[in-house]
Amino acid sequence: MTRFASFAELRAVCLDLPGGDPGAAAKVAAREARLAKPQRSLGRLEELVEWLSFWQGLAPPRLDKVEILVFAGNHGVTARGVSAYPAEVTAQMVANFAAGGAAINQLARAANAELRVIALDLERPTADFTEAPAMTEAEFLEAVVAGYNAVPEEADLVVLGEMGIGNTTAAAAVAAALFGGGGSRFAGHGTGLDEEGLRRKQVVIDDALARHAPILDDPLRIAAALGGRELAALLGACLAARHARVPALIDGFVSTAAVAPLAKLRADALDHARAGHRSAEAGHRLLLDELGLHPLLDLDMRLGEGSGAAVAVLVLRAALACHTGMATFAEAKVSDKES
Repeated sequence: MTRFASFAELRAVCLDLPGGDPGAAAKVAAREARLAKPQRSLGRLEELVEWLSFWQGLAPPRLDKVEILVFAGNHGVTARGVSAYPAEVTAQMVANFAAGGAAINQLARAANAELRVIALDLERPTADFTEAPAMTEAEFLEAVVAGYNAVPEEADLVVLGEMGIGNTTAAAAVAAALFGGGGSRFAGHGTGLDEEGLRRKQVVIDDALARHAPILDDPLRIAAALGGRELAALLGACLAARHARVPALIDGFVSTAAVAPLAKLRADALDHARAGHRSAEAGHRLLLDELGLHPLLDLDMRLGEGSGAAVAVLVLRAALACHTGMATFAEAKVSDKES
């Protein structure tokens, strides 16, 4: 089991990242070039197969073992009136996941993926980050480790999602701390805030940024001071996927904000990841642009739970089906273009 004893130790691991397998990706590209279709006529589907192959080191790649990891946490900042729902809804939704009654249960089944929901100290919310760091160093590292150790090295793909009342406020605070612009840039209506609630949320974020100004040059300390346990676990899971060379699909605004500190530490840290979708939450488009992530889908979803990325698994399955199932020009006895 992996452990991190300090910010410094975690930072070193975040900076020491393996690459993929260009040879496997080249084999995939060579086969794509021979398939009975105009080259690149399947657009991003072709690139996605190459991406899977590059990180799995397999040609063709596979999607036999797809893991959806949903991390849940509670936030002390909800006491500031930043959510339309009470904090106890987090535990209630985790129970609904366990009972199979949530959207992600249905989408995981449709995507032929294994769903695991990992609740992180729901009875012990993080601190109100307008008054103190959301997590101490030890609490943050504990949550990172929980996420890191949740990723099975034998997975072909991991999908990263979350649940936590108040966590769009945490995500907006983290995004604003990393990329600037304050609460007005990244805060959105979340689970249904009215305009007054949105203004309150923006003020809370700005207060938190002012409170933690001395640490805003350190991505990991930002994640600890302004994030939440589920965000920290997502960071750990994304890091573990990179070390295990497992491709990852990132869900919506909260999940993207959770892994953004990795990209601030090292520019190529998210090369093994793709954005499953673009959320309707206001700040997600801005955050994806900051990170240079081009989402697979844009369906006006904003549920969280890993739901948008779970739908994107079906796109990956379609891409792989075409790559492995189509005939080449020679096999189909179809004339290739004249050279």
